Amino acid sequence: MVGKELLPTLKAIRNLTLEELKQEMLLRKEPGFRAKQVYEWIWKKSVRSFDQMVNIPKETRSWLADNYSLHCVETAEFQISADRTIKSSFALHDGNLIEGVLIPTRERMTACVSSQVGCSLTCSFCATGYMDRKRNLEAFEIYDQVVLIRDQAQEKYGIPLTNIVYMGMGEPLLNYSNVLKSVEMITSPDGLGMASRRITVSTAGIAKMIKKLGDDQVKFNLALSLHAANDTKRNQIMPINESNTLEALSEALRYFYDKTENEITLEYIMFNKFNDTVDDARELYEFARKLPCKINIIEYNPIAQADFVNAEADALAKFVAFLESKKMIVNVRRSRGKDIDAACGQLAGKK
Repeated sequence: MVGKELLPTLKAIRNLTLEELKQEMLLRKEPGFRAKQVYEWIWKKSVRSFDQMVNIPKETRSWLADNYSLHCVETAEFQISADRTIKSSFALHDGNLIEGVLIPTRERMTACVSSQVGCSLTCSFCATGYMDRKRNLEAFEIYDQVVLIRDQAQEKYGIPLTNIVYMGMGEPLLNYSNVLKSVEMITSPDGLGMASRRITVSTAGIAKMIKKLGDDQVKFNLALSLHAANDTKRNQIMPINESNTLEALSEALRYFYDKTENEITLEYIMFNKFNDTVDDARELYEFARKLPCKINIIEYNPIAQADFVNAEADALAKFVAFLESKKMIVNVRRSRGKDIDAACGQLAGKK
């Protein structure tokens, strides 16, 4: 009996570029077009096994299966909310679990995807922040979430996926290269062919990486999870702010916009008696007015690990009225999927 330690290690074929795949095929004396065929099956047609590559010779498919793995993400289970939101638990090839969400609204069908297993940022209001960060997701694992949620949208509601938000588990800018590669395969004509303007990447705020997005001239939209517009309060709920102050973030966001002219969104969760006064709104205005941006006010979603409470309706109304009096673009986002712990800040990869 062959011990596990003697079994061959299969390469993750989706970590290969097209050029690298061509080199592997050339070593096998395959015709030059074969790598392009395989690449198309993987990224454009999203196959989940080599046997599905029907225009590839059977012998070549067997060789692929013997030497490579697709490491496909699987849907372990899913729940459907009263408001039709679907939360899925996704199983990775190494046994780890992540969560993703399909958010259906009247105007759009949005996939919310994760970028890490767990998170290292310890934001006090977020369930994922109470987990350890186990590892970054590979680009193909992020891509797979989009494919699986896209298929859910079609199967459950008969509506195509319209938008993607990187707002699930993890901090996308701490998995920079894999996030950008996943966006490339989601938007490329050789991949899913979705429009970059339909994608938003949300960050807790890492100034140097926001500038790097600008230098790389990305085409997608950027959202900053702000939640407090003075450093003292933000430090309390988001320790990342201690090394990425509001001044540094403001400068980085202006740099990003100057380089890309891409839309910037400021996300602001309102907590009762913490950041919900008109004075807080004034601080938010002072931060936002220096940027071409819109503001999304987000309803807080309670988690077992924290004692925060959602702001009261009267405080919310006064807060929004002040911002609108200053000609700011403000959207109030109501939570979706709260009854199945699928709302913003509630994802925790539970078994």
